[in-house]
Amino acid sequence: MSTVNPSPLWQPTPERIAHARITKFQAWAAEHHGAPAHGGYAALHRWSVDELDTFWKAVTEWFDVRFSTPYARVLGDRSMPGAEWFPGATLNYAEHALRAAGTRADEPALLYVDETHEPTPVSWSELRRQVGSLAAELRALGVRPGDRVSGYLPNVPQAVIALLATAAVGAVWTSCAPDFGARSVLDRFQQVEPVVLFTVDGYRYGGKEHDRRDVVAQLRGELPTLRAVVHIPLLGTEAPEGALDWSTLTSADVDPVFEPVPFDHPLWVLYSSGTTGLPKAIVQSQGGILVEHLKQLGLHCDLGTEDRFFWYTSTGWMMWNFLVSGLLTGTTIVLYDGSPGHPDTGAQWRIAERTGATLFGTSAAYVMACRKADVHPSRDADLTRVRCVATTGSPLPPDGFRWLHDEVSEDLWIASVSGGTDVCSCFAGAVPTLPVYIGELQAAGLGTDLQSWDAIGRPVIDEVGELVVTNPMPSMPVRFWNDPDGSRYHDSYFDTYPGVWRHGDWITVTSRDSVVIHGRSDSTLNRQGVRMGSADIYEAVERLPEIKESLVIGVEQPDGGYWMPLFVHLAPGAELDAALLDRIKRTIREQLSPRHVPDEVIEVPGIPHTLTGKRIEVPVKRLLQGTPLDKAVNAGSVDEVELLKFYERLARERG
Repeated sequence: MSTVNPSPLWQPTPERIAHARITKFQAWAAEHHGAPAHGGYAALHRWSVDELDTFWKAVTEWFDVRFSTPYARVLGDRSMPGAEWFPGATLNYAEHALRAAGTRADEPALLYVDETHEPTPVSWSELRRQVGSLAAELRALGVRPGDRVSGYLPNVPQAVIALLATAAVGAVWTSCAPDFGARSVLDRFQQVEPVVLFTVDGYRYGGKEHDRRDVVAQLRGELPTLRAVVHIPLLGTEAPEGALDWSTLTSADVDPVFEPVPFDHPLWVLYSSGTTGLPKAIVQSQGGILVEHLKQLGLHCDLGTEDRFFWYTSTGWMMWNFLVSGLLTGTTIVLYDGSPGHPDTGAQWRIAERTGATLFGTSAAYVMACRKADVHPSRDADLTRVRCVATTGSPLPPDGFRWLHDEVSEDLWIASVSGGTDVCSCFAGAVPTLPVYIGELQAAGLGTDLQSWDAIGRPVIDEVGELVVTNPMPSMPVRFWNDPDGSRYHDSYFDTYPGVWRHGDWITVTSRDSVVIHGRSDSTLNRQGVRMGSADIYEAVERLPEIKESLVIGVEQPDGGYWMPLFVHLAPGAELDAALLDRIKRTIREQLSPRHVPDEVIEVPGIPHTLTGKRIEVPVKRLLQGTPLDKAVNAGSVDEVELLKFYERLARERG
């Protein structure tokens, strides 16, 4: 990685820096808590990790976090795993999410958009009323603090209302999107034993209706702990026998009652992709998520009451929970339910126009698909309100930065962010007061001591290393469900560097404090001792118009050899002939290095993904090493299991 300072692609204006909430926070924290008044973001970040207790105390004061019972101190125990945050404190996440109803009752809290692209508002007062009604009904059903409440729901207002009512009661929310099959849902929900299940009869995607009543019936039959099932008739069908009707439960005019719960009380359970076994059931706390998301959304994403926050996501991905937390900053959140590319690839940009989105969140894959499809967002839609386009899910390639700059706006803040379901937040990404460099995340987040470490635990700058976090974050899991001795939690993050979180990504921290993500370290390519990330190869290869998508795997072989195939899914009409083969290899050799050139380039019928859209590298590697399909991958976690049979067959043929 070169240490030469390139020119930034974008630089915030002095006016934008002055008006950013993070600038105002720094000035206030300097006056009240000894933060550095000068030195910009770098100085503020250094202070936030050196003075961790003081920083998080400042965050709770700046955002007026309401503690029903005061805390004894900020950090009772700093050790990881097991850090103890704000011992003695009680509070409620839902109370904070609905605060804006007091001052902005008739303004929209939610804007719901389906594939017709017609926004439907839900006001703050109406959101608060329905949460109050549903929370009272949950209590009447016997739901108590700590009970689990599950949702098999798309990204619709009812899902937000159900989450907030669950949190108001002090129960624990968990959700899956309705495109998940029954086995995938049961692999998740059976672990946590829910007492209530919210379901739809089906969903709409790509202009078609998908009936899910059979799946719902199977879920009811295989979740013996259920006391109640709530039917939401998205497709207009009658409630099945024994199910409660959504509209009945949300019709009362009742103020919500917010149960004060301990800071570390579970808020929700999220799940890892579960590609190689049962998904990890990750428990995050009411207080930890509250303060982490206030910091991330209010300071890093610069969101406030005048903003509209859109992120394309489903309820099976942590970004949905992150989107819902936009309510904490008084922001109007945009819920889109449907295909991102219906009726055409440029659809999301028109949704941004129709909803007046100021922060537009999407995936790197969508940006690159728009580039390949020759979409022209600013020509075809009025995007003058969009201040920031944020991407996650995979690293945004340099060409994606350039395309957003050229096709959306030259004065566009581009925030490539990286974090994980594990913390339901970002380790690095958006900072409104810093420049944007092509291919780089702007900086590590406040309160997050993000470093790149070599194999023996030494920090490295301008070199590829492991992503580690050396201090606790409030939103780190309080535990995994059904992990009584904490061994699975410990082994997931703390087995490599004791007491230090190792996330499993290869990164470079540059001498400018920006961050480059290279891909997962557990599927690392290691050619002759030189480690490289798969993301670098994808970025180079997928520039070629003939390549729709690619997958690169490094396979250690029994004889000590190393085989590195590149699998390519071709665009319609393309052919993997000698000329294309030569261009692929030449592109990699010239743009990366001769070491990156694959041993073979193999055409495949498609690239398998997790249900949340991430390429599956580790299970494919296991298949290529001869592991049987049923042991290499949890079939319920994959979008198209049939695709994996190709790789299994290839391994067999190679012997």
